[in-house]
Amino acid sequence: MMPLRHQYSCEFGSNHYFLLCGLGGILSCGITHTMITPLDLVKCRIQVDSKKYKSVFQGFRVTHAEDGTRGLVRGWAPTFFGYSVQGMFKFGLYEVFKVYYSALAGEELSYEYRTTLYLISSASAEFFADIGLAPFEAAKVRIQTMPGYANTLREALPKMYADEGLTGFYKGLVPLWLRQIPYTMMKFACFERTVELLYKHVVPKPRQECSKAEQLVVTFAAGYIAGVFCAIVSHPADSVVSKLNQEKGSSAGEVLKKLGFAGVWKGLGPRIVMIGTLTAAQWFIYDAVKVWLRMPRPPPPEMPESLKKKYGVA
Repeated sequence: MMPLRHQYSCEFGSNHYFLLCGLGGILSCGITHTMITPLDLVKCRIQVDSKKYKSVFQGFRVTHAEDGTRGLVRGWAPTFFGYSVQGMFKFGLYEVFKVYYSALAGEELSYEYRTTLYLISSASAEFFADIGLAPFEAAKVRIQTMPGYANTLREALPKMYADEGLTGFYKGLVPLWLRQIPYTMMKFACFERTVELLYKHVVPKPRQECSKAEQLVVTFAAGYIAGVFCAIVSHPADSVVSKLNQEKGSSAGEVLKKLGFAGVWKGLGPRIVMIGTLTAAQWFIYDAVKVWLRMPRPPPPEMPESLKKKYGVA
């Protein structure tokens, strides 16, 4: 059997490890979000103009009739660059904070309160990730929902700066935090606990006996389950972000009042399909990158010996 130091390309918790995690985040978020640009475009348009775009299929039909096939991929560039930056910070910093907070809490508390550990690590990472995403998200929504505003990212950024200054890039940051932080907390904590439960109750053999391919199937399944919960938790704030970037001069509170309770849930069905698939694909790509780069992938946490003694667990 290969010695551990040769089996892995880096040491768990090293700077090299965290940088590779960031690379995995770039690939997992950049690729997946760009692939679903057409669905995201129609979802945004339903949220900001539900009279014209009544459903997903009708939204695709109207967009294709008016703008052709190219119209369906409007906003792909801000999507790709924005979510690549966001993915790098989201996944890279999550791993950093998880290791850092675990060390602070100690082995026993880290195990007993592991859900809390996942929640605060992912919230900390997403806080910084959204600062990177906000300017691109603002440009994307303008390109997709304001006809005649701009056709490309190169056109949109200078125009936004000329119209609104630097604040234009970050006016959607607080609603973005309100949408993305609960989403990411759910995405990471739900994924981590689902993986643990699948290996404990569903997969017929221990993780170390599963092949890499079998482990990636578990990753995909846990990712999809996490994604469904993510979509529900973050949908109202997502509706506000879409409407806010379209309407100049409105505040999040005004937009919320205008949309009403029913309005903020518009487009939830397609978003569950979109986010479920997206989250599953992201976790799959992220884990596949770790396998491909021969990175250490610790198994789900087990109760430390000291706690087993404390609770009398054999």
